[in-house]
Amino acid sequence: MDDVLIIDDMPDNLRVLSAILTKQGYKVRKALSGQSAIASIQASLPSIILLDVRMPEMDGYAVCQILKDNPRTSHIPVIFISALSDVMDKVKAFDAGGVDYITKPFQEAEVIARVETQMRLQKLQHQLIQCNEELLHSNRELEQFAYAVSHDLQQPLQTMMGFAKLLMMKHETHLDKTSVEYLAGILESGRRSQQLIQGLLSYAQLGHQERELNTTDCTVILDIVLENLETSIAEKNASITYENLPVVQANQVQLVQVFQNLIGNAIKFVTEGRSPQVLVTATQRETDWLFAIHDNGIGIEASHLKSIFEIFQRLHTAENYPGTGLGLAICRKIVELHRGRIWAESQPGVGSVFYFTLPV
Repeated sequence: MDDVLIIDDMPDNLRVLSAILTKQGYKVRKALSGQSAIASIQASLPSIILLDVRMPEMDGYAVCQILKDNPRTSHIPVIFISALSDVMDKVKAFDAGGVDYITKPFQEAEVIARVETQMRLQKLQHQLIQCNEELLHSNRELEQFAYAVSHDLQQPLQTMMGFAKLLMMKHETHLDKTSVEYLAGILESGRRSQQLIQGLLSYAQLGHQERELNTTDCTVILDIVLENLETSIAEKNASITYENLPVVQANQVQLVQVFQNLIGNAIKFVTEGRSPQVLVTATQRETDWLFAIHDNGIGIEASHLKSIFEIFQRLHTAENYPGTGLGLAICRKIVELHRGRIWAESQPGVGSVFYFTLPV
């Protein structure tokens, strides 16, 4: 049964409100002062509180503030009841933490409607919290499963590829062309599977690693990324430029992953014969840094701009553009772990801009 606590220094008001709510099936408790109400609440938490504003010694605003400052009671909805009808009195009540305001003399139907509304909202909020907790638990289980499966798959895959390489090395001269092609296909499939497993491990590990943030110079991060991508940059004759990159609080290894995945994609997804042109910028805003990676690649259709950040989302075949479909999902997870967000804008055939934010 839902438990309602009524706090009012006027016994007549307590009797009337108690009668109204008891008739609706609520369990009603009463308190004549702020001090006695706080003691009652500490002994047993009510579902909702009806609180008078004007009371001696401790007024309703003070009582509400005490409750909202206490983590144990801060979630309890407080509906103020008062003869004060001025707008500023109501604003003060909401500033103190109230969720609603009933003006005296109150009407029975209004009291019932407002209490029932807050009860429904409270139940919906509890359901939402429970659903979020279940979802987080499910996500953690999936991450643990992905990590375990990826880890356990590595050894048999390495053994399979090792035998295939031995066959190729020792018997290639004795095998016909078709057999050599079969072995080459096994090795290529194994290589792709290894990339996929490594990507899954990287993705799953993000949920288990402690997010240690350090003072990080993004110019240094870009230098590391360009060194890592040196071969791809040379092969594609790519031009990578950046300007005015800030110092931020971030996990350095993870930030390298973000920039490397985004710049690597900018180099990879270009029309054949076109030299990749990539520009990295950063703009300081009120609460965050906005990073942008501009490219002149093949672009992305507007209908795919959200789905590309989902795990295993590929818009092209591995034959045309190699990859695992995990890079952007890893970027999103890292950025969100840093309390930022990531998105893209694009024009097919012209290029794309990938944006992400990091807190100042």
